[in-house]
Amino acid sequence: MDNLQNFHRTNYCGDFRITDAGKTVSVCGWVQRQRDLGGLIFVDLRDRTGLVQLSFDDSTDKAIFDKAASLRAEYVIAATGLVRERESKTNKIPTGDVEIYVTELRLLAKADTPPFEIVEDSKANDMLRLKYRYLDLRRPDMQRAIATRHRITKIARDYFDEQGFLEIETPMLTKSTPEGARDYLVPSRVHPGKFYALPQSPQQYKQLLMLSGFDRYMQIARCFRDEDLRADRQPEFTQIDLEMSFVNEEDVMTIQEGFLKRVFKEVLDVDVQTPFLRMPWREAMDRFGSDKPDLRFGFEIKDISDIVKGCGFGVFSGPVAEGGSVRLINVDGHAADFPRKKIDKLADFVKTYKAKGLAWTRMVDGQVTSSYQKFLTEEENKAILERAGAKDGDLVLIVGDAKDEVVFAALGALRCECAKQLGLLDPKDFKFLWVTQFPMFEYSEEEGRYVAMHHPFTAPMDEDLDKLETDKKNCRAKAYDIVLNGTELGGGSIRISVPETQQAMFRALGFTDEDAQERFGHLINAFKFGAPPHGGLAYGLDRLCMLMAGAESIRDVIAFPKVQNASEPMTNCPDFVEEKQLDDLSIAVTRKEQDEPEA
Repeated sequence: MDNLQNFHRTNYCGDFRITDAGKTVSVCGWVQRQRDLGGLIFVDLRDRTGLVQLSFDDSTDKAIFDKAASLRAEYVIAATGLVRERESKTNKIPTGDVEIYVTELRLLAKADTPPFEIVEDSKANDMLRLKYRYLDLRRPDMQRAIATRHRITKIARDYFDEQGFLEIETPMLTKSTPEGARDYLVPSRVHPGKFYALPQSPQQYKQLLMLSGFDRYMQIARCFRDEDLRADRQPEFTQIDLEMSFVNEEDVMTIQEGFLKRVFKEVLDVDVQTPFLRMPWREAMDRFGSDKPDLRFGFEIKDISDIVKGCGFGVFSGPVAEGGSVRLINVDGHAADFPRKKIDKLADFVKTYKAKGLAWTRMVDGQVTSSYQKFLTEEENKAILERAGAKDGDLVLIVGDAKDEVVFAALGALRCECAKQLGLLDPKDFKFLWVTQFPMFEYSEEEGRYVAMHHPFTAPMDEDLDKLETDKKNCRAKAYDIVLNGTELGGGSIRISVPETQQAMFRALGFTDEDAQERFGHLINAFKFGAPPHGGLAYGLDRLCMLMAGAESIRDVIAFPKVQNASEPMTNCPDFVEEKQLDDLSIAVTRKEQDEPEA
């Protein structure tokens, strides 16, 4: 093996253009492929910026030529040579007009044959890619995704610095305050039987920073939640975390719109129009069945409960009588794209959201077919189609249930599924939305009580303050989420800054004064010393990067992600530890399980 003694890299591989012809340069990287044509050898050399072709011919020093002949994919090399115009040019790579005629070649490391080819858009199995993540990260699309993440993070720091924010680190070892997702716990060796918690977010610390007078705080914060994973969730994730003093909702939203406008322009050269649309939570649910609606297409939800409440068709009238609703979407202009077999698959689809079935009317070439028409009067059928705004060429899809949340979940997902099947989801069409006036509480069937929809420090709307303890179902919060194309990019709220209101909130959540003091005493006590009005927001950096990089999952923009069961295939963590380590922590393990990792 050679070394890099007295060798200095002058350029990255992807930087060369025709204007560099005639320059003597030095490059390093991995061999993408080697083509030996007898008296002529070409090597495609790759680094994180791209590819450049190295050339060896019969005028090359024999020792160098023989070394080039021995090269294989993923060998690590360094080369010095003359940039010259290629005889056979290509427009497939930016450096396709030139090549480097090599006069010095160093073999720095050999490589085994990799378990999958290091290429763009790899078809390799996800688990295989994650097991060999260090190889997967060499692929050009992964390199671009991670570089995009770096750029977004840097712009965030620059923008918020210019807006007067201070970046302040908060602790990673914190107090467990169960109210939300499950904590990751860290045992203390010096305090046997006691535990730290990894932060689910820096929420309490950033509020304390506002009480400390820092006015504007930001942090690229690592957060941890021990919860079931989805495509856009990880047990450890990153937030762009923000807090501001002496602000209202509009102040916070205006600052964030400025950031998003800048980051989309600088990273994607996309001009984002501000201000963004604002929509109350109730309206979002009624129109789209979701508090993170995708606005790139229509298919809005319409309520027909008033039309069918007294009809003779129990599938419709029953849910209304039980306090639920019957609602529809009109997949306008696309009835021909959904023959009966596809509609049946849509019926199976909504059942995954606990809907009992899917009623439909299909209008094609003047012919109307329906799954429910014969059970209703002519007037009722006509009224439903009028409410839907249906015309020839449309497909009307209806869901009813005794629980509104089932109807919303099913139709909200169904409208997106139809748009997906129709190819209406343009990833380069960015539709931003602020969803505001969230409910203060949501009812937990599991716990049998109302819990905070966001967190216990969210302020109620001024006009709903008297409902905090007496009418939880109708109490609204000064909370807001920023939504892009059906994905929640971030969320925040104006916080409670009045001690009496905070105590009322704790009571509303079922905490005794003693419980509240034990869990949140540090915050309660701090509020006694003059708390400024404050509010903030946290972006899911992983989600923002995923959308901006055009990735399918947040795993594609995280260097070393976990899989669905929160394990990491490359290092096989979590893993067992030595008994001595457990003894030092005063811990006894009573049950051991070992699961195979899942993608």
